[in-house]
Amino acid sequence: MGADVEWDSIPALVRSAAERYADTEAVVDGRTRVSYGDLGARVERAAAACVAHGVRAGDRVALWAPNSLDWIVSALGAVSAGAVLVPLNTRFKGAEAADVLGRSGARLLFVTGTFLGTSYVASLRRAAGEGPGPGPLPGLPALREVVVLSDDAPADFRTWKEFLAGGDGVGAAEVRARASAVRPDSPSDIVFTSGTTGRPKGAVITHAQTLRAYGIWTGLAGLARGDRYLIVNPFFHTFGYKAGVLACLMRGATMIPQPVFNVDTALANIAAERVSVLPGPPTLHQSLLDHPARDAHDLSALRLVVTGAAVVPLRLVERLRGELGVDTVLTAYGLSEASGIVTMCRRGDDPSVIASTSGRAIPGTEVRVVDAAGRPVPAGTPGEVLVRGFNVMRGYYEDEAATAEVLGPDGWLHTGDVGVLDPAGNLRITDRIKDMFIVGGFNAYPAEIEQLLGLHPDVADVAVVGVPDGRLGEVGRAYVVRRPGALLTADDLIAWSRREMANYKVPRSVEFVRELPRNASGKVVKGELRER
Repeated sequence: MGADVEWDSIPALVRSAAERYADTEAVVDGRTRVSYGDLGARVERAAAACVAHGVRAGDRVALWAPNSLDWIVSALGAVSAGAVLVPLNTRFKGAEAADVLGRSGARLLFVTGTFLGTSYVASLRRAAGEGPGPGPLPGLPALREVVVLSDDAPADFRTWKEFLAGGDGVGAAEVRARASAVRPDSPSDIVFTSGTTGRPKGAVITHAQTLRAYGIWTGLAGLARGDRYLIVNPFFHTFGYKAGVLACLMRGATMIPQPVFNVDTALANIAAERVSVLPGPPTLHQSLLDHPARDAHDLSALRLVVTGAAVVPLRLVERLRGELGVDTVLTAYGLSEASGIVTMCRRGDDPSVIASTSGRAIPGTEVRVVDAAGRPVPAGTPGEVLVRGFNVMRGYYEDEAATAEVLGPDGWLHTGDVGVLDPAGNLRITDRIKDMFIVGGFNAYPAEIEQLLGLHPDVADVAVVGVPDGRLGEVGRAYVVRRPGALLTADDLIAWSRREMANYKVPRSVEFVRELPRNASGKVVKGELRER
């Protein structure tokens, strides 16, 4: 476990926080304010409801909803009942969500009502409403129960209130016993990431790994009791759930979940709630700094920013410190397969180190940069980034072949990222072997997008690359070969894409070509497309 961890499971952490910080404000969600003592009671009630509804230790429980108090309570309730959490990306369309629900074998789903004008329940019904299953979504036979996190739900689904009421007959002793039975090496969650094949793969992470990693994160970041943390990073992402919710539970900080990043809302929240901690991608901080009404808001409580997921301009670090008076600006690098954290800067690092690197390996882990033959390369030389340590996943859920591709018998995880180590061990990520690009903090995988675009009847061939974008960092550009006789336009394809895939995956520009450049083995030469 390591001496830096006080809890052996997430249920134990929740119980400890409820006792240790009982009267401290835990969550501010709109007009609702909840203390740590109250949060602990709500989580126990949700755990009791999970037990009453037949959730057993090791069952997968999925959650498809934006950041909110209900997300926190339902997630921690499920995990306290011994379940394995499967968070779903809120940008997913119904078919994408149904795929992950099916392959994870989720037994129970918590889902938001309507979010950003979309009924998630309706989109799931379209994707999984037919099939052999006995539950509310016959196309997903393992899924026995769907709970809508709102006051109304379709006849064969349950409302959140109905679900919670179902647990009223389960005694506190039974709930505590279930929580106490969770072992450190039990899986705590399965985070699905899209691989280069376009097929999402679920990284299995344990309670012990999660708690040790974010015990280290809170220590390096300097998160403290009394901090007020605006959590804009989505909870379905490790950065939002673990570096957000779990980190706050460890230190007794106050969580202020924001369901969608909107710069006006963020400014208002920071001022009204005296927010002191604001992690997020560089685009988030850039938009705050550049907002014309920034000076009308009191942002003086901000003291800690942790960023990453993209290149961080030195000017951004300087402006956060100079213009906003933020004492601590740190950068970090991680991936789901390594519990979300691999390297991190340290407080006191020079601003140039923070801006140009993602810091050094966290304690208990090793980072190595190797050439194509797997040999370590000297400092300053680019190569593939490998990681080994307590943070590396057990493997991809029920996918031994995919696990073997990235995880060697020696314990080294092949990240697929290209990076450079400096003589002090600071890592700079320079490129992605997997061609992934990052759109406003969301990982976009070309192979997955290409598969989806290939479903359009007028598309004969397609390749997607990331191109720079002033606002989002990078966006997708599609190079498309039309089928003979097709009259498809760029606007047509972009509009079609908006209906078929999550917004961050939608190409922002389309260029029609007669053929794609390919090498001798038939692979598209993406470097040539990027040079265009």
